[in-house]
Amino acid sequence: MNLISKIPKAFYKLFASKYLNYYQQFLVAIYQESGKSYSLLGLTERECHMIMNERIAAEMLDWSEEQFDEGGELLTRTNMASVCLKNLEDWGWLRRDYDETLDSYVVSFPEYSRLYVELFQHLCSRESTKERESVLAIYSYLYTYSADREKNNEILKSALSASRSLRQMLSDMQEGMREYFDELSRQKSFLGIQEVLIREMNNNDSKKYAILTTTDSFYRYKEAVRELIDQNLRENENRRQQNPALCEEAEDMIYLIEREFEAIERRYNKLIEQKTIFASRAAARIRYILLEGATEEDRTAVLANLLNQSRKKEEILKRLSEKMQLTERFHVITEQSLFRHRETEKEAFAPQRIVREDGGNPEELEEFVLKPLYTKQEITEFYRKNVQDGRFHVTEDTVKSMEDLEKLFFVWQEATEIADNGKVISVGRELESKEGFYFSELTIEE
Repeated sequence: MNLISKIPKAFYKLFASKYLNYYQQFLVAIYQESGKSYSLLGLTERECHMIMNERIAAEMLDWSEEQFDEGGELLTRTNMASVCLKNLEDWGWLRRDYDETLDSYVVSFPEYSRLYVELFQHLCSRESTKERESVLAIYSYLYTYSADREKNNEILKSALSASRSLRQMLSDMQEGMREYFDELSRQKSFLGIQEVLIREMNNNDSKKYAILTTTDSFYRYKEAVRELIDQNLRENENRRQQNPALCEEAEDMIYLIEREFEAIERRYNKLIEQKTIFASRAAARIRYILLEGATEEDRTAVLANLLNQSRKKEEILKRLSEKMQLTERFHVITEQSLFRHRETEKEAFAPQRIVREDGGNPEELEEFVLKPLYTKQEITEFYRKNVQDGRFHVTEDTVKSMEDLEKLFFVWQEATEIADNGKVISVGRELESKEGFYFSELTIEE
């Protein structure tokens, strides 16, 4: 029974979830910590909750809006770990078992789930040492088989698998290089070329190629691998009489490894050759942009060339300046414009005397003079009206209109500005008249 038949139907719900990124991080983090667990079955659910909460805190999930999972359950910071863990268990990504020693439920990974989680771990990893490990793996497997007394053919199977993996990686790298240089050749501006170059510097394929082409990896171990292949073939021939069937199987696999490695070398040489071709195409595109492309793509440069070729250049520039409302006369900029003196110098600054203009009707200035709202007599009359026993006192009946309220303000203002030792001014509680006006109780004693 193969592994794919063991996968439950709900297993693939994870890939349709809007929280796919979180589920992947949860699985990778739990998988990495499960190897450090004291329990033989795996991590406890409490430990899984702690690991998942750490990932939730590290990520910036927007909680300003309500978050719901696939089952319609509301997610919060406090329950997201438990809800997601339950989903992973229900979907078959994790297996839940009871550990009597720990007296709690523990979580483990089924075999089919481990394959996916290891893939997630590889995709999320920023390390790009696969190419170096593949070259070294072939050498290590062959060396281990040569030193092994029992001559286990499983070691040769691993060497054959590593050889095929390296050949496939070189094929993928070749296609990636083709796409990179094609994209570089399609650029029409310097900014586009710069963006492609920056992306390539941060690309894992570029780092793989840089490591692969160094003398510390492929060139160094290529001859060592060939020597080990020849050595293992000779030793296998000497042991043929002891176990013919096992030696025949080993001989077939060694020849397969040799053919794979020859294909690897051809693929590698083709990769170097195509890189030169692709690089020459990209360099030709860059030279084209340097010589002609920039002029064609830059509309300002195109307009300048058309104006230089037109007989109505001055008329066009004049009309253009009228439409654009330029504050200064235009100047044609050439390659020597920065090194030439201006044809017309600006006038030097000279202060001028201010001349006063006579005329104008003086009566027109009266409309700019601020006039008081009330006369002195009106304010004094309001003051005397509210004086009893030698003191000015404000009650609820003092203010009956907006005019009274404004007059009260002027009385208070005048009293505070010219107050002397003979007056006592006090402000009391807030009052409200029958008309709905609010004001403070004011008392002025002579």
